[in-house]
Amino acid sequence: MTFEGIYTPAITPHREDGSIDRDAFAAQLEYLMAAGVHGIINGGSTGEYYAQTMEERREMASLAREVTQGRCHLMVGTVAIRLEDSIAMAEHAAKIGADSILVGSPPYAVPTERENALNALAIDRACGLPIMLYNYPGRMGVNMGAEFLDRVGRSRNFRAIKESSGDINRVHLLARDYPHVQMSCGMDDQALEFFAWGARSWVCGGSNFLPAEHIALWRACAVEGNFDKGRRIMSALMPLMRVLEQGGKFIQCIKHGCEMMGQHAGPPRPPLKPLNKDDKRQLEQVVRVLKTTIARIEAE
Repeated sequence: MTFEGIYTPAITPHREDGSIDRDAFAAQLEYLMAAGVHGIINGGSTGEYYAQTMEERREMASLAREVTQGRCHLMVGTVAIRLEDSIAMAEHAAKIGADSILVGSPPYAVPTERENALNALAIDRACGLPIMLYNYPGRMGVNMGAEFLDRVGRSRNFRAIKESSGDINRVHLLARDYPHVQMSCGMDDQALEFFAWGARSWVCGGSNFLPAEHIALWRACAVEGNFDKGRRIMSALMPLMRVLEQGGKFIQCIKHGCEMMGQHAGPPRPPLKPLNKDDKRQLEQVVRVLKTTIARIEAE
């Protein structure tokens, strides 16, 4: 399996009381598929999996499968503190016919590389689906280093890695020493560098509300090989990336962005709170400018 294109970690829309709005979730997935994203990830951190019960996580994965119906790639997130919960999500992904699973390090435990690899291999054995690893040491506390990658490499199901460390040297390492593991951009402000080093896919939360603009960058770099155009698009996207990452308000910004595009997103679940008026205004201004700029570049 080749991971190619834009993979959107879909939001989970909520009502004001915090309950999940399943109709809005289905509408969000339809919006993404109509826009041409190549894959949808259910149960990622942008979807607030950490604030959901296991029953909700399974239910939302099943709903995502019902909505997508094979029209685009469906990846199911399995990250959890308890191995048993990750295995339960992997088994459920296989049961509903998902195309792949996302496997990260268990948060808070801080396992050794050997322990982390054995954890990932246990999840793999539970379902046998293609796997995209998720390296995010800033959230999980550990890095998927050489020992980890060598150990999980014993299974051919580990096909790709979403690299979110922010360390550009990791991009070099993966491209040089692990070319058999497909590298996927997981650090938005380094997307151009990832594509230059051979990445063919990008997991980007911002594509929840700006799918066309993210697809434009991927197409320019990964399909056309036009990095002059890619740099111009990337330059237009950079203010958005700074807003998304500032002050730990990533999910709140993504959700407000969806509301801006007419898609109901609702508030995040506690402990997160919605954006204030100033933050909303800043995001809206940035989005207006970048949409105009990228549309002009695409029209040339």
